Amino acid sequence: MKKFIKTFKNIWSIEELRSKIVTTLLLLLVFRIGAHIVLPGIDPNKISTLDSSTKNGMLGLLDAFVGGAFHRASIFALGIMPYISASIFMQLMTILVPQISKIQKEGDSGRKKINQWTRYLTVIVTAFQAAAYIGFLRTYKDALLPSYGAFFWVSTVVLLTVGTLFVMWLGEKITDKGLGNGTSIIIMVGILARLPEAFMQEFYAKQARGGGGLLIFLVEIAILIAIILGLIILVQGVRKIPVNYAKQIVGNRQFGGARQFLPLKVNAAGVMPIIFAQAIMFLPTIFAGFQTTGKSWAGYFTDHTNFIYMLIYSVMVIAFTFLYTALIFNPKQMADDLKRSNGFIPGVKPGQPTADYIGTIMDRITLPGAVLLAVVGILPGIAQRMGVTQAFATFFGGTSLLIMVGVVLDTLQQIETQLLMRQYDGLMSSGRIQGRQTVAPGITGS
Repeated sequence: MKKFIKTFKNIWSIEELRSKIVTTLLLLLVFRIGAHIVLPGIDPNKISTLDSSTKNGMLGLLDAFVGGAFHRASIFALGIMPYISASIFMQLMTILVPQISKIQKEGDSGRKKINQWTRYLTVIVTAFQAAAYIGFLRTYKDALLPSYGAFFWVSTVVLLTVGTLFVMWLGEKITDKGLGNGTSIIIMVGILARLPEAFMQEFYAKQARGGGGLLIFLVEIAILIAIILGLIILVQGVRKIPVNYAKQIVGNRQFGGARQFLPLKVNAAGVMPIIFAQAIMFLPTIFAGFQTTGKSWAGYFTDHTNFIYMLIYSVMVIAFTFLYTALIFNPKQMADDLKRSNGFIPGVKPGQPTADYIGTIMDRITLPGAVLLAVVGILPGIAQRMGVTQAFATFFGGTSLLIMVGVVLDTLQQIETQLLMRQYDGLMSSGRIQGRQTVAPGITGS
């Protein structure tokens, strides 16, 4: 406790860090207030029926990402998800399209141009999703005000689009003036906003069962903690390859000759495979106008408790893990960098043999990482099938838990960096905190 109090005082004594924390909290407060402002033309007293329809399946997951704004019919109902979709698309284009990749390498001007294109694409994606959301709202006629019917479609599309752009702006301001990556923090806050309610729902559900229900609840908490610790290991896990550096004599001084290690991340793709897989799983929901109830094809395909869904989802996560790792990890460039710096892997010839060796090692460590990601992705569905309430099951894995773990690690890493720069002790006595790698523009941290 003394160590915690001392660390907190050190954090608060740094004026720059204190300003960043306060700015971040104020901007997040604006986001949470906006998540409770209902769209014009909807009776806020009659939208409770939306809550029951968004508790299950992919709509429940989408509602969790936006902090419950989806079921409240808020002006932030779509949250920042359209911007993330646009960012992912543009990131893929920079990898797959040489012309766009060339623009990105032009420095600040190139990045600004791509960011501007991402914003334009965000408007298009938001307008499309807003139209689907309107179709979803119109099925709940009791909540719509008849006197506002003539303006409802236009005003809702405009407000939802502006709401998403405003949330995007809040994220950029947090990144510039606050602490950490704004987009990631906004998503994390939206997810955490539902944690207390989900926790209490699960507690009351187990309490009502009697006959050891509370013991089962404690076991669930222990399992959740174990999953979080496992995710921390997965996010920070690396495989180290020993590298020797040849001795060089420049003048009267000798350089090199020391052994170092080349770290390869077990989970080099980060959370991107799960985001890609779930983005594809969201498509049937959008094309069906967010109607996923009943026995419709969309409802069947987006039921994350269904074994067929789990199988398809797992295969997609594993495939995207290998695909994305191949896109961002270049063994040939790594081998060339080692050769230029007079480094070599013991027992492996420089050049192409080194690239092949690194690629083989990366494939071997990517497979278990991909399987673990797939398991994490389907854990919420498994937990729900085992009797955990849907809201609480969301926190047992999937994108929600990965984002929370990754963002918390990134934010703590930035705080620790600020402390160490000013010669304070770090947050951890056992060593430095390692954040996860950036997975997409505007999505993750360090």
